[in-house]
Amino acid sequence: MKNEELLHWRSLFLIAIFFIFGCLQSKAEIVKGTVVDDTGEPLIGATVRLLNAERIAAVTDIDGNFSLNVSDLKSAVLAFSYIGMKPLEVKVNGREVVNVTLQPTENSLEEVIVVGYGQQKKASVVGAIAQTTGDVLERAAGVHDISSALTGNLPGVVTMASSGMPGDESASIVIRSASSWNNSAPLVLVDGVERDMASVDVGSVKTISILKDASATAVYGVKGANGVILITTRRGEEGRAKVSANFTATVKSASKLPQKLDSYDALAARNRIIVHELGLMPSSWEHMTPLSEMEKYRNQTSITQMERYPNIDWEDVLFNDYAMSYNGNVSVSGGTKFVKYYAIIDYVSEGDLFKQINNGRGYKTGFGYTRLNSRSNLDFHLTPTTVFKVNISGSNAQRRSRVPEGDAFDQNTWGNNRVWAGVYSTSPNAFYPIYSDGSFGYYPQNTTHVENSVWNIARGGSNTNTETRINTDFVLEQKLDFITKGLSFRGMISWDNRFMEQSRGISDPTEEIRKWIDPVTGAIQTTTTTEGNSNFDKTPGNNWDTMSGAVKDDMTMKNLYYQLQLNYNRTFGKNTVGLTGVWNRQQLSTGSMVPIRREDWVFRATYDFDNRYFAEYNGAYNGSEKFGKGYRFGFFNSAAVGWRPSAEKFWEPISRWWNELKIRGSYGEIGDDTGDRFLYMEQWGYGGSALMTVNGASSIYQFYRLNALGNPNANWEKVKKMNLGIDFAFLNSKIAGTVEMFKDSRNDILLRGSERAMPSYFGMTPPTTNLGKAESKGFEIELRLNHNFTPDFRVWANLNMTHAFNKIIFKDDPELKPSYQKSAGYSIGQTTAFIDHGTLTSFDDLYGSPAHDIKDETRLPGDLYIIDFNGDGIVDEKDRAPYGFSGTPQNTYNATLGFEWKGLSAFVQFYGVTNVTREVYLRDFINQIDLVFTGRSWIDPASGIGDIRTPRYYSSSTPYSDGTRYLYDGSYVRLKNIEIAYDFNQRWVKKLGLSNLRIFLNGNNLWLWTKMPDDRESNFAGGSSDGAYPTMRRYNIGLKFNF
Repeated sequence: MKNEELLHWRSLFLIAIFFIFGCLQSKAEIVKGTVVDDTGEPLIGATVRLLNAERIAAVTDIDGNFSLNVSDLKSAVLAFSYIGMKPLEVKVNGREVVNVTLQPTENSLEEVIVVGYGQQKKASVVGAIAQTTGDVLERAAGVHDISSALTGNLPGVVTMASSGMPGDESASIVIRSASSWNNSAPLVLVDGVERDMASVDVGSVKTISILKDASATAVYGVKGANGVILITTRRGEEGRAKVSANFTATVKSASKLPQKLDSYDALAARNRIIVHELGLMPSSWEHMTPLSEMEKYRNQTSITQMERYPNIDWEDVLFNDYAMSYNGNVSVSGGTKFVKYYAIIDYVSEGDLFKQINNGRGYKTGFGYTRLNSRSNLDFHLTPTTVFKVNISGSNAQRRSRVPEGDAFDQNTWGNNRVWAGVYSTSPNAFYPIYSDGSFGYYPQNTTHVENSVWNIARGGSNTNTETRINTDFVLEQKLDFITKGLSFRGMISWDNRFMEQSRGISDPTEEIRKWIDPVTGAIQTTTTTEGNSNFDKTPGNNWDTMSGAVKDDMTMKNLYYQLQLNYNRTFGKNTVGLTGVWNRQQLSTGSMVPIRREDWVFRATYDFDNRYFAEYNGAYNGSEKFGKGYRFGFFNSAAVGWRPSAEKFWEPISRWWNELKIRGSYGEIGDDTGDRFLYMEQWGYGGSALMTVNGASSIYQFYRLNALGNPNANWEKVKKMNLGIDFAFLNSKIAGTVEMFKDSRNDILLRGSERAMPSYFGMTPPTTNLGKAESKGFEIELRLNHNFTPDFRVWANLNMTHAFNKIIFKDDPELKPSYQKSAGYSIGQTTAFIDHGTLTSFDDLYGSPAHDIKDETRLPGDLYIIDFNGDGIVDEKDRAPYGFSGTPQNTYNATLGFEWKGLSAFVQFYGVTNVTREVYLRDFINQIDLVFTGRSWIDPASGIGDIRTPRYYSSSTPYSDGTRYLYDGSYVRLKNIEIAYDFNQRWVKKLGLSNLRIFLNGNNLWLWTKMPDDRESNFAGGSSDGAYPTMRRYNIGLKFNF
């Protein structure tokens, strides 16, 4: 009986339990959603838990989806977390669907930094390394060149643009500051192999690391002295295939070009100049232009009047208001446990700003650039411990131009830059570009310096140069834990090939008839050419021919690189030890040259105690065939230490608001084999023979002669680098940043014989010798701000500035020269000039000023007072002195500000430089051409008020009179980039088969403040007087989506 009762009560108890549980279950509610990163990609394995209920949690699936049971949708708070992302808490507020976007941690100690021959966690990095991502570079609106996209994004990286020519607008890059006058370009490695940055499309880039100090660059030895840029391309990850597509259309226009007076104002200015110089050239009065004649250049009503009295706006005649550029790419990534893959195809088409001129020849003229890149990165997991990687990339680029002077269209060649001479050096009244009868204009008074750019490009033929690159990497990675835990091996072999075809297109050498109308008489003058047989008929004007193309042998390149690497990384309690040993060899040949060979033996040792104390030692035994016996190998090494006070126990009381502090320092020596090959060898030449008889017969034997002296002791340039860095973060990384101080001391800089202080009676050019010394130093500051006002609203800012300058210590200056005439004590590339100080406002001022040793009698009131710098009573070549700065800015500033609110995001980037001098030689009335540039006023001889000295027309002046007239303060501030974008993640996007859709509108180089007359930051593409293809302002609209 008791057993039956006991069974009865047990049954009731179980029923009650199930009833209560069922009631609770019936009250549970479900919340669903998707977790994505800041690019819209689903996060697999993100943790979602109910706040204050640790056991109620879920993990996102392969699509980033989650589902969670909660008791009350109104009061529930969900906590989201993912490695490398900022944790996020979101109130449900009764919603059944909660979609969130997690942002990357700005100062994550787990962030992986790419370093030389490996990777390290950010917390353990003790070198000066800055890193950015390909996603950041893609924000540069319509910019397809990585060097230009880098501008302002990383402290210590100085970029300078000089041209906007399609396919030839790469910026020059200096890391921090130059410390050698022979070479300041950094080493660029793509996936560990030295390659051209311009051949890599931005869409393929995962990260770019900038290695700046000795601990980071010493392992690269012979080429790491100027810093290293490591470009790592994207790879696949295990999971289903992700297909992404990106398309942009860009409107380009000229940013800023020199402005000139029109014909009327230029003639009025010429009259003023003639009056000014009348005392020197009384005959010039006959060249005065009456007002009645000047009026004919304005208010023109007929084509006859316009052709006789031209008033040409050459910028308008030559250039369209805009040109179009297009970029599209499609990538696919994913993988299984056996193979991971990433592949991308990227296409770029750059349009031409020049107007398409109907030349009557049947072929198109102008410039253009197209490039098709492809890349396939595969990771085969052959065994749980063996990975075989294959990287195959190719690039085919076609650059179209008029037929160049030389093999390629070099903007520094005088004949080539005549194409845009109309903008820089042709007056508005010289001639009409194309007369109504179809004839092209010319200027018979000065055919050398006055060019019809319309004719130059219309009848310049058409040339296409095609560059093809094929790069292949094969990498084997093997874990060797069976020997000892943490040991691994990596081997790589790489073959790179480049081929260049030139001279394919149309050659149009015919010298056709051109004409000019004399505005005074109305007479027509032509370039009269006759036919060779009759010597009567004019040469026909259509005689072009095709060019079939030819391989440019000296641009054919083969690069073989192979590397063996042994790694050891293991943690023993609180101690983490890392060891790396690398051996590599390179064989590079171009055309028919003897291959260049290099060999490196490298090691690195790292130590980390409890993520608090760090030490690193690097060494490289580098070999180069450039030097003679005894100098071909050099050993260079560096050391670095670091300490994280924020990881100490005593830091705990302030750790809530001061989250991170790391102090680090490095010192080391690096070698650089910059310089010509075979410096250690004497070079002999032969040719010519002696006369043997009185009737002129020569000997059958050729003369042999010594052409160049060798220096068997020529060896490495060496630079000692010191760096002190501080990393910090406050308020849960809402405020974070870095401060760096550095100094580079370079010794044994190669000095060419022509630069040495050697008496003329030495007999020949002395050999190149390691004599030079220079140093550079400065500091960098980077500040990153980030704050989430709500889970959906974030604001951020990245601010940085770099101050870096250099100084020559020794350059074998002649001992007896005064200090201001020596290179020592001044910057590399220091600008020099005849320094002016005020204006000569009267003849009393003129007679009281130092005389000039050449053409002193041509000086007039209104000229500049040129300082007799050496005080010898006369102005001559010895008075040229340092002025301003070099052409590389000492200070760079960047400010990038942005916000994100739900799917909407926007940012703006300002970039500026100071302490830089640039020569722009745009001279008024040069070569007696009616050419006057606006922007700076002439000095009034009586009052001395004005910006520049009054120019001359018919009379000449002394070679020193210009003073600093054409030297500009090259400082500028520009609105570098601006973007507004929206990410769509709604259900209608999913119905289209897309996981994310992003639409963006951005601009590049939209606004500029500067004293310079144009928007070129440097003169390396085109000289200071000839100009270059205009730099661009860009407006870009784009679409990016993931399937």
